[in-house]
Amino acid sequence: MERSDLLQQLRIDRSEPEPRSYVFVWILAAIIVIAVLAASAWWWFLSDAQAIEVAAATATAPSASAAGPAAILQATGYVTARRQATVSAQITGTLTAVKIEEGVRVEAGQVIALLEDTAQKAALAQAQAQQHAAQAQLVQMQTQLAQYRRDFKRAEDLVTRKLVSVQSSELARTQVDSQVAAMDAQRKQVELMEAGVQAAQVQLDYCTVRAPFNGVVVAKSAQVGEIVSPLSAGGGFTRTGIGTIVDMDSLEIEVDVNESYIHRVAEKQPTEAVLDAYPDWKIPGHVVAIIPAADRSKATVKVRVALDQKDARVVPDMGVRVSFLEETKPDDASASKAPLKGVLVPASSLVQRNGKNVVFAVDGDTARLRMVMTGQSMGDSRLVEGIAAGTRVVREPPEDMADGARIAIKAQGK
Repeated sequence: MERSDLLQQLRIDRSEPEPRSYVFVWILAAIIVIAVLAASAWWWFLSDAQAIEVAAATATAPSASAAGPAAILQATGYVTARRQATVSAQITGTLTAVKIEEGVRVEAGQVIALLEDTAQKAALAQAQAQQHAAQAQLVQMQTQLAQYRRDFKRAEDLVTRKLVSVQSSELARTQVDSQVAAMDAQRKQVELMEAGVQAAQVQLDYCTVRAPFNGVVVAKSAQVGEIVSPLSAGGGFTRTGIGTIVDMDSLEIEVDVNESYIHRVAEKQPTEAVLDAYPDWKIPGHVVAIIPAADRSKATVKVRVALDQKDARVVPDMGVRVSFLEETKPDDASASKAPLKGVLVPASSLVQRNGKNVVFAVDGDTARLRMVMTGQSMGDSRLVEGIAAGTRVVREPPEDMADGARIAIKAQGK
């Protein structure tokens, strides 16, 4: 081969290139575009869905047994005492003795505290001395009156025998009448002194503080050496109470019943109470009174419930749940009783929409608005009618949540 031919083979061909295939490039670009679009759609869906927590509506169970009356209403409240007193002294004084402690039972009239009584004893002694002086003066005046009467009698005899003038007899009579008037005034003075003695005795008695009724001491408010007064004074250094006594026999229950259900409550209606401290102990009772006033802020009416069984475990301010029972009639004692209507949902799941009470029920990934009727509050739960037991509801619906809103359920604990 000649040298020119070899050089010809090494020369770069600048003529029109052969067509290249771009099919793979287009396929790769299409895959990338589809992935970006899918990620954008998924991100848009998640950003639009509201993350929420859910809770299931639970059915209420009657508190009475199958053979007994059924509960037609439940309410929560507290144990209260109808007779309770914070005992104080009726005068201002310094405590010299305090004879009570928390938890001690006292009887009516029992001494629970003593005040410094030196001044009161001195005032009583002075009043008694004044009384004695007035009485002694009255005795002296009685003696003088007896003498005047004798003089008058002698003067009348002499006038009869015309040995003295009539004027002498009149003077003797005047002395008698004057002495009688003076003695009447002195008797009033003696009565005044006796009243002074009684007043001084009362002030001395005020230095002894006694229990007003039988009960148990629940608070001791003052100590020996402190000043007590029936009125607040001394810039906070003066005590207004010595101790608080509660009559445990007067304990009862006060509950707030929703005004929408107050028609289910009647006087003398049987009840069953369960203390929060003793959930397995059921205490029978009955309705004492329905207070004829409503609380507009809570839309409730206060009901007083008496306890038919007294027990030392029941103390004031205990939390309690009361079931109002349907009265059993003799002719239908064996008839079946309808349980309390409605289900319990978290109180936080209830919101207002257009002035209506609603909850949002979970339907897959969508929240459905359900209007409900609200009932009693039971702890953190609320009795509602309008949804079935087992329905999952949004625990705390956002303010902007509407019917049909997309939701994403949060995992428990997050």
